[in-house]
Amino acid sequence: MRQRSRPRTARPLALAVALIALGGAGCTAPESLGAGVEGTPGAVGLRDPYFPKLGNGGYDVSDYALTLDYDPKTRNLSGTATITARATQGLSAFNLDLHGMTVHSATVGTAPAAVNRAGDELTLRPRDEIAEGSTFRATVRYSGSPRTITDQDESQEGWLRTADGAVALGQPTGSMAWFPGNHHPSDKATYETTITVPKGLTAVSNGELRSQRPTPDGKRTTFVWRSAEPMASHAATIGIGSYVTKSYRPADGGVPVYTAVDETVAPRAAKLLARIPELTDWAVDNFGPYPFTSTGAIVERSDDIGYALETQSRATFPEASFNAPTLVHEIAHQWFGDSVTPATWQDVWLSEGFATYAEWLYLEDFEDTPASESFREAYDTESNWDFPPAEQPDVERFLGDPVYERGAMVLHKVREAVGDEAFYEIVQGWAEKHRHGNASTDDFVAYVESESGKDLTELWDTWLYGDAKPDRP
Repeated sequence: MRQRSRPRTARPLALAVALIALGGAGCTAPESLGAGVEGTPGAVGLRDPYFPKLGNGGYDVSDYALTLDYDPKTRNLSGTATITARATQGLSAFNLDLHGMTVHSATVGTAPAAVNRAGDELTLRPRDEIAEGSTFRATVRYSGSPRTITDQDESQEGWLRTADGAVALGQPTGSMAWFPGNHHPSDKATYETTITVPKGLTAVSNGELRSQRPTPDGKRTTFVWRSAEPMASHAATIGIGSYVTKSYRPADGGVPVYTAVDETVAPRAAKLLARIPELTDWAVDNFGPYPFTSTGAIVERSDDIGYALETQSRATFPEASFNAPTLVHEIAHQWFGDSVTPATWQDVWLSEGFATYAEWLYLEDFEDTPASESFREAYDTESNWDFPPAEQPDVERFLGDPVYERGAMVLHKVREAVGDEAFYEIVQGWAEKHRHGNASTDDFVAYVESESGKDLTELWDTWLYGDAKPDRP
């Protein structure tokens, strides 16, 4: 997750929703939308414990195809979002999350859809109702000046304008600032993102760069990125700017690397950037097979963004936070947060606790600082006892200190309880069992006890759910 006060492992356009025909690969025939279907509107929000209106009910997205055109001078973003989804109920209407922007049109199936806006809720009502179990495509066209969202802790997400372009960061709600979608971590999908920017700028996104070509007039460049593994929308990103980029496969055959660094930052970032293959291999040794097809980083000026974020396959950093522990934190998030994604935002300690514990393991392996020492320092930090990591008291503190360091303390107590060999088997098995999926705190507790054969009720009651600070271990 995003690092605000310390290292941690995150408009509106002119819309015309044009509907594309069903019947392509993986889509049902048009007959799935039509007479005889008795549908009801999908739910407005998924009742997340902290963001109850985030996400939408009645469908499951499998793919986003985003076509974007951004001009930093005018700050205008024009977008077309084509969403492929499966109806989980009969649908007479369904919602998408979209913050700001002007919607021009929308289509579902082969016909225009009625569009209604109410705050961040965009409701599409197709001409023909959608049958339960059928696959459908909806296309929304929109434009505007995407907004920056200021969160309760004063950090900023959404669409962040930079000195030479923009960066899109989405945790927990910011992705709705630049594309309509089902913006809850439980609905993961593949992505193809096509971005056109003025000539001389580079557009970076998640996954793999499929093509880079000039527009016919030679004044702009179009970049096409593909994320073939499922991704929660809050882990999606776009970076637009004057970047120094590098793409390579390490000589030892490790995970391919793609980095994009602001040209003013690149000389100072080069040494640590060169360690990405080494630190990714170290993480593989600890956590199991790398879950994506590439790794890397986007590094911006410190004045442009205020925290690091585990954007999938290449984390995003301000220069001020681009250091080895934070890099390790965000690399660990590729397993814990991006591949194994929290079922709800209340389960976020599973991401942040693992990523913070990865920092402790790094200090143990590279700086001869035992994890037990990091544990003691965390124990002595009073802010870590503000609330139990699995029961954040309110949305204002759902990313508070206990989620990070007390979450890591929970993992260290598990390690002590089961021993090192069993601990690493549990960590790697957990990452494999829920690879590219979602998992909850209850899932983790059950998995640890099943794999270890131990009743750890006292551990969970004290360290994960307990309100009181226990006696010093």
